Amino acid sequence: MKQYDVMAVSLPSGETYAYRKAGSGAETVILIHGNMSSSAHWQTTLEALEDEYTVYAPDLRGFGDSSYNSEFDSLRELARDIEQFADALGIGSFYVCGWSTGGGIAMELAVSIPERVSGLILLDSVPPTGYPMFKKGPDMQPILTEPLKTKEEVAADPVQVIPALNALKSGDRATMRFFWDLTIYNLGKPSDEDYEIYLDGIMKQRNLVDVDYSLLTFNIVDRLGEIKCPITILNGEKDLVVPLEWVTASLPLYGGKAKLVTFANSGHSPITDEPEAFFAALKAALVT
Repeated sequence: MKQYDVMAVSLPSGETYAYRKAGSGAETVILIHGNMSSSAHWQTTLEALEDEYTVYAPDLRGFGDSSYNSEFDSLRELARDIEQFADALGIGSFYVCGWSTGGGIAMELAVSIPERVSGLILLDSVPPTGYPMFKKGPDMQPILTEPLKTKEEVAADPVQVIPALNALKSGDRATMRFFWDLTIYNLGKPSDEDYEIYLDGIMKQRNLVDVDYSLLTFNIVDRLGEIKCPITILNGEKDLVVPLEWVTASLPLYGGKAKLVTFANSGHSPITDEPEAFFAALKAALVT
């Protein structure tokens, strides 16, 4: 995997954004990573696009090498960071591709600054209705009639949150790798060398409760009509994190604007499961 230097820029919000950049093409693409990840996960995508585009992959607030001076409660706040990031670097219009949590942030951008977003690509993205979390019963299974509602309840979740928080706090890379192998790299894994680079970024996360709370409160359905650009949804058919049935169920909410492309042999990470098919589908979405 080709390595890209990490640069930094100060934002008016008081945060410092770290980012990777590749290429010098006329069209610009901003890649937004998901939860429990960083811009490092986009390095193979940067390499795939750099001959034709100018591509930026920032670390979101509280991830990777970016600062975490202020807590947040919504994906909209992270989208405002990206808007400030684009302003600071003199980026006018751009395509935006968001993976998982990053998809929700990309939607917020396409809604809030529609005149600047040329195309919206959602890769195994959180649905526009958000990503719920539920209270757990004595058997540690979710009680589907009792959704979590507060940040305090999220922080106390014994299954999805506390083990991850403990692993991040203690630097337990083995446990974090187990989580990824179980849910994201369950079909295909990066090389050991690349995996270690990804883990370097993963273990720097400081905002897990903020992100999980922002995901469960995210709902942009009433504003989807404000998106003016083409929408392409890319999803692995075997995704355990954002099941394909969630995606197909939410497809009508885009009002006929969205095109769905699926990858038969991919889970939550087509980037590693079917890279060539993903890169081809992404490039096709960048010329719509």
